[in-house]
Amino acid sequence: MGAKYRTVAVRSLWVVLFFGFILSIQRLGDTEALGRGDATKVAREGNKLSEEEVKDLEDRLEANPDDLASRTKLLGYYFRTQFKSSYARKVRQKHIMWIIENRPEAEIAGLPYASLNPILDGLAYHKAKKLWLKQVETQEKNTAILGNAANFFIIHDRDISESLLNKAQVLEPDNPEWSERLGELYLLDMHTAKSIRAKKNAAKKALKQFQHSLTLTVDETHRFYRLADVAEAAFEAGETEKARTYATELLDKAATHRNDWNYGNAIHHGNLILGRIALKSGDLEKAKECLIKAGNTPGSPQLNSFGPNMTLAKELLEKGEREVVIKYFQLCANFWKGGRDRLKNWTSTVKGGGIPDFGANLDY
Repeated sequence: MGAKYRTVAVRSLWVVLFFGFILSIQRLGDTEALGRGDATKVAREGNKLSEEEVKDLEDRLEANPDDLASRTKLLGYYFRTQFKSSYARKVRQKHIMWIIENRPEAEIAGLPYASLNPILDGLAYHKAKKLWLKQVETQEKNTAILGNAANFFIIHDRDISESLLNKAQVLEPDNPEWSERLGELYLLDMHTAKSIRAKKNAAKKALKQFQHSLTLTVDETHRFYRLADVAEAAFEAGETEKARTYATELLDKAATHRNDWNYGNAIHHGNLILGRIALKSGDLEKAKECLIKAGNTPGSPQLNSFGPNMTLAKELLEKGEREVVIKYFQLCANFWKGGRDRLKNWTSTVKGGGIPDFGANLDY
């Protein structure tokens, strides 16, 4: 999975749990061989299939089960319809099982379209789990399979995912992907930690892996994509100066990446980290200034869909700073159009002297 798509996944943990994903679409022929990065595009096309087109693709697979492009497109369709129909869910499970058994190295095998949920999918999840464990046992040196299996387990069996990523890292120690993905896994641990101590420990582990990945990364654009996560992990690990350094670098790099999809994310998250650092040091005015700068982001695919991060806003509300937070809400409404009603409700709560329940917007 490319850096852009993995960043989306990390920044949108809670949406991933509900099968949300933001990616671009590029039309490919039904029978075209899938290259790296193509699986997501083909699966997204499945969202637009008609029932007649679905039937045609299913018939095509009956005649040629190895038609991976058709199966990938169908998984995109069933990804959307699985909640509306138990039949669609069962057919989706069947396609996923086929991929795990026959094409575990394929890119689609490591994407959310091929994921299962132990609650929604029940026995199918446990059957798929056994199939994946068999594949990684028999092909223990195939890092493509190890990586895909790690993605399958990252939400519901994170210990297994961690073990598989560690194996891949040992096999390819000079490949920054594995330390980066371990960092992402520990970042998820950080966001779901149930105690301050556990959160800090997870942040330290994430920071260690991210820093190692950066030492192996020569692509400056890829570094630009990763810096927000590194800065956040450093801050939560208590490494304030490192967090400041990474957040400042992120904002500096944003100036030379104005046309990049990640530009708005960089402006938003870089300023939020600097604002939290300022607040932690007692510089309230600097923290307020950074909050406004974060709200002045032009937006991004992630921010426009999932919304802004509210951690600094919450911390300022706890200090009694209501006016600046309301201004921040107003700025966020410029790019988070789908969240305007939520922002209005939050504004009412703040004006009434309360602190809203920001939910997942404390983690995006």
